[in-house]
Amino acid sequence: MPELPEVETIVRGLNKLLIGKSILSINFDNPKSFPNNPSDVDKFLIKSKINSVHRRGKVIIINLSTDYSLITHLKMTGQLIYRNKQQSFGGGHPNDSLIGQLPDKSTRVVIDLDNSSKVFFNDQRKFGWMRLLPTVEIQNIDFFRKLGPEPLDSSFTWQKFDARLQKRSNSSTKPVLLDQSILAGIGNIYADESLWMSKIHPATRVNKLSKDQIKDLCGNIKKVLNLSIDKGGSTDRNYLNAEGKKGSYLEFANVFRKEGEPCSRCGATIVKFKLNGRGTHICPNEQRLVI
Repeated sequence: MPELPEVETIVRGLNKLLIGKSILSINFDNPKSFPNNPSDVDKFLIKSKINSVHRRGKVIIINLSTDYSLITHLKMTGQLIYRNKQQSFGGGHPNDSLIGQLPDKSTRVVIDLDNSSKVFFNDQRKFGWMRLLPTVEIQNIDFFRKLGPEPLDSSFTWQKFDARLQKRSNSSTKPVLLDQSILAGIGNIYADESLWMSKIHPATRVNKLSKDQIKDLCGNIKKVLNLSIDKGGSTDRNYLNAEGKKGSYLEFANVFRKEGEPCSRCGATIVKFKLNGRGTHICPNEQRLVI
C-alpha cells in the first residue's frame, strides 16, 4: 500500500493533467470497485468538470463541478493511469499495465474525458475502490472520521502530536505511528526512518518518551516525508509516481531495507526484526529499548 509521499506524488501529477477536463462517460466491470448509485453517476459525474485533485491520508480525492467528489483508494495493487494520443502517465503498482495496452484484465473503471483522453483505474486484487460522494459529506463518512490529522499540515504542532500519541500511551511507539486513527498517512518505511532519525527504539512505549523526544520525532516525521516527496516517493518496487517514474527516496534511506549494512551515523550493523508482525529496521547501538 502506498504511503503519504507516494499518494502525494500521484496527486501532484494528476493536478497537472486533469484540471478543467470534463467527464463524458464511465464504464466499470465490478460493483465492488465502483460501488455507486447509477442515478448519482448520471446526475453528478457524467458531464461534470474536474476542479481539483487532493489527498487525505492515503486516499485520492477528485473534486467535481457538481459539488461531488470521486474518492479513490488504491489499496495494495491499484493504479490510476491517464492516457491520450500524446501522453501516457501512470501512478500505482508497477506491473505491465502501466505501459501496456488498456483496458486489460486488471482494469476496473474507465473514465472518458472530453479531450479524447481516458483515466483507467486498474486493480489486480480488487481491494481498491472509487466512490462518488457529495463533497460536503466526505468528512462525515466513517473512513475519514476515524482518520487522524495530517502530519504535514501547517497547524500540526508537536504539542498536537504529543496529544495524539497519549491516546495510546501504553503501546509501543511504532505501532502507534502506524495507527491511521492517530496520524494519517504514515506507513512502515517512514515510521522506521523517523524513529531512526530520533534515536528511538520502535518498541519503546509512548509513556517512556520525553517531551523532547516527542518534539524531535514530530520534526523528523515531517522532515522524512518532505524529503520523500521531493524524491518522488519510495517507489523501489511497489509504486511509480504520476509520470510512471520510480521514486528515489530509498536510495537515501538510512535504515529501511538496510539490514546487514553499517549505520550511517555510528557504523553499527543495522538489524531487522518483527514488531507486531511488521518488519522493523533499527540501529541497535543508537536505538536502545527503554523499559
